[in-house]
Amino acid sequence: MALAIFDLDDTLIDGDCASLWSAHMAELGWVDGESFIRKDHELMALYAEGKLAMEDYMAFSLSPLVGRTAEEVDFVAGPFVEDVVEPLIHSDAMRCLAQHRAAGDRILIISASAHFLVSAIAERLGVEEVLAIDLEEQHGCYSGRTHGVLTYREGKVTRLIAWLEEQGENLEGAYFYSDSRNDLPLLSLVANPRTVNPDPTLRAHAEEAGWPVLDWR
Repeated sequence: MALAIFDLDDTLIDGDCASLWSAHMAELGWVDGESFIRKDHELMALYAEGKLAMEDYMAFSLSPLVGRTAEEVDFVAGPFVEDVVEPLIHSDAMRCLAQHRAAGDRILIISASAHFLVSAIAERLGVEEVLAIDLEEQHGCYSGRTHGVLTYREGKVTRLIAWLEEQGENLEGAYFYSDSRNDLPLLSLVANPRTVNPDPTLRAHAEEAGWPVLDWR
């Protein structure tokens, strides 16, 4: 039995759940749609180039949640995941998850998106264990700030190592599936790195390193 770790956005699903959620908040009237979506696109372009400060993106993307309770947000996020995200789940991803389950592997999703989104999507995928960006709550409402180490770039490694120690787990024979150059720190750490629909930088690295390149649809 090994650990099978999966990135979420553009790996298990064909899209980025944070950007999709931003568009949904615009539809709900929680934000000024035109300016908010434009800013989201600008920040996500930096992410694709490996230049994004995740703290900046989270401060931006969480601003509409300030003063809202987790229950209020979850009430909206559930239908959003069902209607918008579930149709974007790769069939190949579901087959891969099934193969790891059949092998008795322990499955973990680790994502640089907000925990409330990642956990809701993971539930649809039948995955119980998640590491994602945790949100601070004050007086029962979201404060607009994050809590703890962000699961982004080297932060994914930091959070994973802490989780391994807490769970009494190890990375012997572990797999990690990702599409992004931002996940090179974690891909380089596991015995079985797997690149999924990789961005150009990650594809070049994978080909040079001899890592498998998967085409998921």
